[in-house]
Amino acid sequence: MAPSKVIAIDGPAAAGKSTVAQMVAEKLGYVYIDTGAMYRAVTLKALKLGIDPKNERLIGDMLPDTEIRLTDTRDVYLDGENVTEEIRQTLVSQNVSAVAAQKVVREELKRRQIQYAKTNNVVMDGRDIGTNVLPDAEYKFFMVASVEVRAKRRYEENLKRQISCELEDLKQEIQLRDKLDSTRVHAPLVKGTDAVVIDTSDMTIDEVVDKIIMIVKGGGLNETN
Repeated sequence: MAPSKVIAIDGPAAAGKSTVAQMVAEKLGYVYIDTGAMYRAVTLKALKLGIDPKNERLIGDMLPDTEIRLTDTRDVYLDGENVTEEIRQTLVSQNVSAVAAQKVVREELKRRQIQYAKTNNVVMDGRDIGTNVLPDAEYKFFMVASVEVRAKRRYEENLKRQISCELEDLKQEIQLRDKLDSTRVHAPLVKGTDAVVIDTSDMTIDEVVDKIIMIVKGGGLNETN
């Protein structure tokens, strides 16, 4: 059996990683793994159980009995329940950084993510895929965009999901998320030295997808944008 192939796509919140990663996976026939959804699912469960998102001990105790399943249609199941929409709620967004910063959470979800990659050709997106989870990935991309652009994208996404929000609040939330993600002790958000940077601020989704596929099919990682 040939070894599985991996495309790692990292970047800050609302840079467009999930949408792009899913489309790249579909076009290449790979499995898409939304690691952000996994952290959101853990956060949602903690909140539902009344656990402080910063309480690493209690969240660690919760993890062994936490089943997270991702489907080909981007549905997310938590302990058998479809929570695809629920994990995108504002309260989860406001607390996911605290949960994702915890070593016990990152190590357990990293273990699960590596297992996915061992058995499938995958496109995996997150904050530390190319630097920590799958540092030997054949292709690594780091997507960026301005705070303004990312806030507008998240605002439009929330409106489609009928989630009430204010654009200015989203800007502040994204700025805080950037700070928390990039300064956390365990597996912080950083660009890998061998990752291709793609600034999506002025690019359409299709343009970003086409660029990634062109690089993958061309076999080279020497392009930046």
